[in-house]
Amino acid sequence: MNLHLLVENLTNPALLFFVLGILAVYLKSDLEIPHNSSKFISLYLLFAIGFKGGQELSHENLTSEVAWSMLFGIGISLIIPLYSFFILKKKLNVFDAGAISAAYGSVSAVTFVTAVSYLEAQQLNLHGHMVAIMALMESPAIIIGLYLISVFNKDYNSSINNKSSVIKHSFTNGSVLLILGSLIIGYIANAKQAEGIKPFTNDLFKGFLAIFLLDMGITSGKKLKSFFALGWFPVFFAIIIPLINGCVIAIFSQFVTHDISNRFMFAILAASASYIAVPAAMKVSVPKANPGLFLPMALAVTFPVNITIGMPLYFLIVQHT
Repeated sequence: MNLHLLVENLTNPALLFFVLGILAVYLKSDLEIPHNSSKFISLYLLFAIGFKGGQELSHENLTSEVAWSMLFGIGISLIIPLYSFFILKKKLNVFDAGAISAAYGSVSAVTFVTAVSYLEAQQLNLHGHMVAIMALMESPAIIIGLYLISVFNKDYNSSINNKSSVIKHSFTNGSVLLILGSLIIGYIANAKQAEGIKPFTNDLFKGFLAIFLLDMGITSGKKLKSFFALGWFPVFFAIIIPLINGCVIAIFSQFVTHDISNRFMFAILAASASYIAVPAAMKVSVPKANPGLFLPMALAVTFPVNITIGMPLYFLIVQHT
């Protein structure tokens, strides 16, 4: 089953377009996505993710367990980038450490969907509020990543002089403001109103995602040497840290909910790494961060590790704790 899921997800067209972008660089092709178009697609993805998450939130009944689960999810996405940043900063520059820590604090929608398939194979169902929690976990990690970059690199934004202004900048950053604003708008809009833009937010999403990953593949291909030049450290981090995150959260989630499927999904969310929302945000906000580093870590290492090793391990833990 795990091998089937791995093959199915690694043959996903969006991921294959990422590979095509890398291949284009090594073939010395003149293929490229215009800068303005690339920036528009990045903003579109943030908008669509936020809006759909808000819609999911609006359909939920707010019980105490759901409320605690949401707080737990947000807490995960705040803590993971904090400690990850200080580990990464020992070997990497501030920009890359901030971007990678944000990616690993945030979540992967593709890994989430794969985990749903795993649950179904175990004859368990996903609870709707976990989709909303996934959406809520996108932006806190981005905010923490931008905050840490601002604090530890004074040249990042010369207008930031104290901690309060750093926090304000992190929340008002264009990428963060867009995903949070879209989440709120999606929550406020009723189903009939949301239906009017559904073709744009839902139907076009996978197509734009494919082009975005093609662009990221081209960018990564041009800078991939830096990934291999750093030796074992990025690969080691991309394998060990997600597994630790997933196992720890699989254990601690029992204090928030006793539902096995919810606990399993929390573990997956903690273990996954974003390669859509965070790269889109960092491309706009922190162009000095190297996508040839954090994208291969999330896509080529962490993703397959979670599919093949992580999921059975997390499920075993939630069953026996």
